[in-house]
Formats: sequence, C-alpha cells, structure tokens
Amino acid sequence: MSLARRVLLGSNPNGSPRRHRLLVPPLLFLASFAAYGLGVFAHAGGVVFLAFDAAALGVLVTAGLAYRGAGVALAWLSVYGALLGSNADHYLLGLSGRPLGERVAALLEVDGLVFVGVEALALGTLAWVAGALAGRAVDEVRDRRRDAPAE
Repeated sequence: MSLARRVLLGSNPNGSPRRHRLLVPPLLFLASFAAYGLGVFAHAGGVVFLAFDAAALGVLVTAGLAYRGAGVALAWLSVYGALLGSNADHYLLGLSGRPLGERVAALLEVDGLVFVGVEALALGTLAWVAGALAGRAVDEVRDRRRDAPAE
C-alpha cells in the first residue's frame, strides 16, 4: 500500500473494519444536531463563524480515530459531519418562522457548505496529525518497553 493511500485512507490491521468507520461522520452529524437541538450544546451568540462545541466534538473523535489508524479523509468527513450538524440545527430549527423548503435550501447553499468544508479540512488535519502522532508515540513507548532487558 502506498504512503499516500495509507495517509488518506488509513491502515490498521488490528482496528475496526473500514465499513464501521464510515458510520462515524453521519453519527457525528446526528449527535451534533441533537446536542444543539436539545440545548446540550449552545451557540455563542452574535455572528458565529465556528460552532465551538461541534468543532470540539469532531476534533476529539477525529483524534481518537487517527490514534487508532484511520486516514485523514475520514478525519475531514468526521469534522464536517459534526459542523454540518450545527448548521442543520441553525437552519432547520433556528429559522422556524420560514417555510421548510426555504430552510432546507439555506442549509444546502453551496457557499455555506464550502465554508464548513474549509473549516473541516483545517480542523480535521490538525486533529488527525495530533492523533497519529500520539499513536506513534504510544507505539514507540510500547516497543521500547518490550525490547528493554528485564532486570
């Protein structure tokens, strides 16, 4: 497997199958949407460029996935799912005075989806790097302990 493919898709023979990992982005979307809808997460107010709670959720889960060997593509999709859940709450539940079709159209506007995508690329990459480095550090410590002579 090439390095580019391993970085993009991940490689972990001991981890969960990739098909199970593909459930993470939609689950993060639903978790974020539900958390904002139920009031567990809250928007800071004013003009919000980054939904902090959704971003934190996505980054933490992404770092954990990277620690377990997932690729950066899944990191991007996971953070995107969490951030999109925040947007869905804002447009679908927060704009209740407008017709449903108008709210869905506002959620699916290309400029908003691209903006969330740029945020997901940046945050997902940072979280993936942190998780992958943590995984390598833990593996290195385990290897050193295993190779150390018993006294």
